Amino acid sequence: MTWVLASILLPLLGAAVVAGMKKNDRLATLTALVVSLLTFLLVIPMWASYAPAGDRIQQKTSMDWIPNFGIHISFGIDGIALVMIAVIGLLVPIVVGALGLTDKLPAGRSAGGFLSLILVQEALTIAVFAATDVFLFYVLFEIMLIPMYFLIGGYGGANRQYAAVKFFLYSFLGGLIMLASAIGAYSLASDKLGKGTFDWETLVTVVRDAPLGTQIWLFIGFFLAFAIKAPLVPFHTWLPDAAGQAPIGVAVLLVGVLDKVGTFGFLRYCLPMFPDASKELAPWVLVLAVAGVLYGSILAAGQRDMKRFIAYVSIAHFGFIALGIFSFNEQAMVGSVSYMLNHSLATGMLIVVVGLIVMRGGSTKISDYGGMAKVTPLLGGMLLIAGLSTLSLPGTNSFISEFLVLLGSFVDYPVYTIIATVGMVLAAAYVLWLYQRVMQGPVRGDALLSPAPTGPPTPTSDRSPALTSTVIAPELGAKKTIKDLGGKEIAILAPMVVLIIALGFYPKPVLDTITPSVQATMSSVQGGK
Repeated sequence: MTWVLASILLPLLGAAVVAGMKKNDRLATLTALVVSLLTFLLVIPMWASYAPAGDRIQQKTSMDWIPNFGIHISFGIDGIALVMIAVIGLLVPIVVGALGLTDKLPAGRSAGGFLSLILVQEALTIAVFAATDVFLFYVLFEIMLIPMYFLIGGYGGANRQYAAVKFFLYSFLGGLIMLASAIGAYSLASDKLGKGTFDWETLVTVVRDAPLGTQIWLFIGFFLAFAIKAPLVPFHTWLPDAAGQAPIGVAVLLVGVLDKVGTFGFLRYCLPMFPDASKELAPWVLVLAVAGVLYGSILAAGQRDMKRFIAYVSIAHFGFIALGIFSFNEQAMVGSVSYMLNHSLATGMLIVVVGLIVMRGGSTKISDYGGMAKVTPLLGGMLLIAGLSTLSLPGTNSFISEFLVLLGSFVDYPVYTIIATVGMVLAAAYVLWLYQRVMQGPVRGDALLSPAPTGPPTPTSDRSPALTSTVIAPELGAKKTIKDLGGKEIAILAPMVVLIIALGFYPKPVLDTITPSVQATMSSVQGGK
């Protein structure tokens, strides 16, 4: 058994165990945490045994599934898949550990049911990134929607059913279109080889020789599925609703991991399988990418809800990732792949911090907050770190990714790059605006402040508060006791802070891992007709 297969099976087994613990939430949480930590530990030998200079797909495992149609249960990883599996392994224990700190389960719902769905989601997402059979990838691409649908629809906000159905239908429809293209690729293989196959490595060598017109039609089928998942404008409308209604932990996985299946699909399927179509349609994709950067940045400015704000900023970032991928420049593509990792870390931390804020204030509306840094300085510092990473400040993990995308894409597409840069500057300004509105200024807002006691107001002190502080706002005639971060909350955020800073100053291990896979992808594209 390979490390990859073990990392898929372990959370599935853990989910089965946790699902039976409906009457003991504490035991279910502890069990899920142990399982998710063990899954993350499997990433260590997986990474250590991966040879960047070796075969493109490593740690392979395969067994017959439907042999008459050339369908196998096949898994393997390249450097890009390895990085994404690693970030999944990191984020799931954080989501499990944060349960109760960032989210309250609805009345009558058990932690066992919620956490079992989280573990199933983890296993399916790892399997999607590791699948090397195109039909298996399609099946997993669709099945992975099911646990997310129930997580949003069963544990989300007031409009959770609408958001869950919209999320499911968009992605499911995209998957069906992709299936049609996969069948077309299978037919091409059958005509050329005398038998059909869904093996990815075989299809890459077969489909790439197809006429341009055929490639374009097949490319469109895969591209639409991935553009919806990414999401690119105008296929993005499901994300703000889903992220806005999802519980905090689910939003971390949705925005931080699941959306990367779309950009991963561009790299694994669209470019190597359809190189000529990719180059032919690249200008149109770049228009969508740049439109997404500007649209997401501008729409973020008008958001009143913090979770929807993060969703629109992420839409801008996904457009930026697509810009790097379809620039067909090695530096830009390496930047995009590393951005997939760094966006997961930065946005994951930002969503968790927002969850901690909401648990204290009871509202996701930005206007309900103000001056929280005076009361919760540690929480304010965490929001600042996450925000600075999101806006790609030098010294944080996202900077090198954004720099490489800009450096590489400017070579052949300077106009698109300049426009995208303007959009990212706007997004950076809005992230700082969020921090200023929530953490700076006078302490205010009904979400933070309870009705004032009778009697004259007490003067406000300028002295920095302790970890537990009483906020007094004479201008509102109100006060409330609010606690700063505790030890458990700091422990949850600490790994992301360490990685944000460490990768900001030393990104070499990640870049060395993904660069050979990017070079192989570039070679496939350049080897087209």
